[in-house]
Amino acid sequence: MALRLISLLGMFGFCFIAWLGSEDRRRVPWRLIAWGIGIQLGVGLLIFLLPVTREAVVWLSSILNALIDASDAGARFLFGPIFVPDFNRPVGPAGAGRWIARALTPPFTAVPGDRLGADNLNLGYIFAFRSLPQVVFFAAIFSLLYGVGIVQPVVRVFARFFRWAMRLSGAEALAGAANIFVGIESAIAIKPFLERMTRSELCAILASMFGSIASTVLGLYAGYLRPVFPSIAGHLMSASVLTIPAAFVLAKILVPEQAVPETLGKVPELELTEEERKSPMDSLILGALDGVKMAVGIVAALIAILGLIALLDLIFANLASLATNEFALWRAIGQVFSVITLQNIMGALFLPLTFLTGVSLDWPELWLSSQLIGRRLLETAIPPYIGLANAADQGTLSDRALVIVSYVLCGFAHLPSVGIFVGGLAGIVPSRRKDISDLAWKALWAGTLATLMTGCVAGLFFYEGAAVLGR
Repeated sequence: MALRLISLLGMFGFCFIAWLGSEDRRRVPWRLIAWGIGIQLGVGLLIFLLPVTREAVVWLSSILNALIDASDAGARFLFGPIFVPDFNRPVGPAGAGRWIARALTPPFTAVPGDRLGADNLNLGYIFAFRSLPQVVFFAAIFSLLYGVGIVQPVVRVFARFFRWAMRLSGAEALAGAANIFVGIESAIAIKPFLERMTRSELCAILASMFGSIASTVLGLYAGYLRPVFPSIAGHLMSASVLTIPAAFVLAKILVPEQAVPETLGKVPELELTEEERKSPMDSLILGALDGVKMAVGIVAALIAILGLIALLDLIFANLASLATNEFALWRAIGQVFSVITLQNIMGALFLPLTFLTGVSLDWPELWLSSQLIGRRLLETAIPPYIGLANAADQGTLSDRALVIVSYVLCGFAHLPSVGIFVGGLAGIVPSRRKDISDLAWKALWAGTLATLMTGCVAGLFFYEGAAVLGR
């Protein structure tokens, strides 16, 4: 009960933290705050407590899991069954040891530690062969769905609801709704209005980009946690829906609206132009090519960022070695740096924020959760999700912590995305480059707080039971 209370208070606490950094503290969007929190509470109730909708999340997860499995087929053809093992068919020569893979390890294992490949070889989980093809496949599928007009009506429903409930401008509501499914591409839908948008609208759009994830990386994130959290895919989609109203609330607190938006009271139509209309096959192939570009970008970012972090930690480790020095001053410096790593630094910075989610009152679990959440700011969400999967598999995190941290990590609120979103949005509307650059850090802060607020919703409604995790 105490943890639920902390989660509830945390939702208002994050709004207060945003208000402290507001450009105009006298302008508080009370109605938007009330509706934004109300929407989150309503959706959280449906996800976790109402049996019908809770089962719908599990059903959605099964569909998304089937797509993840399908993506493995193409990767297996390219890289072979040793690098991309198939746990759904017999293994071994002449079918010997039928279903032994399922007996030794859970189906669809997607965390480091895969113990059995198709030829009984232990190669572990190789990110490049197992996860990156999922990005390509999901990009292709979403492009196909968008090209045949299936996505647009769903986006329009969300946009109209957000506009009506929170009194947003139609353009920012449309961009926020599109962010449930895509990333920077959502700005293309409102391109005609970007040049005349208010600063508050631009901040809200950027915040929704930082706070949500694109469908193209959903499979990548879900793949890690499926063995310990089978219904994670559906919950990641739910987290994206939950975070959009939170991003609007926090962005509007940080940068209150002080003008009248051009699209106030109406939602622009989301229609394909003649240039954008393609055959289903063209949409599929072009989407796959976009997925390749995204996969290459992910590889480049991970190599650069993780390499830099390793270099900094090496410097800290060398300083820590001074603890054995014969001089007292050097020994003192070495003792200080013996506990300093980037993970510990980020864990300490995010500790108060992580506590407000109500993740745990147990110190080791709270500290580990804070480290995982803090790491996202520098490392993207990929390494923290891998760490979360390993921690849950080893039993060092409770189911409650697993669910809350999963929801918090579901977002692009990290430094590498600043260049992507700011550069992408400024490229679409060069005349607003200065405003976009100035608002980027406020929007990143709003997106970060929004994902933490979503974790509060998960903490408020979470209950111990296999139904939530889909086990």
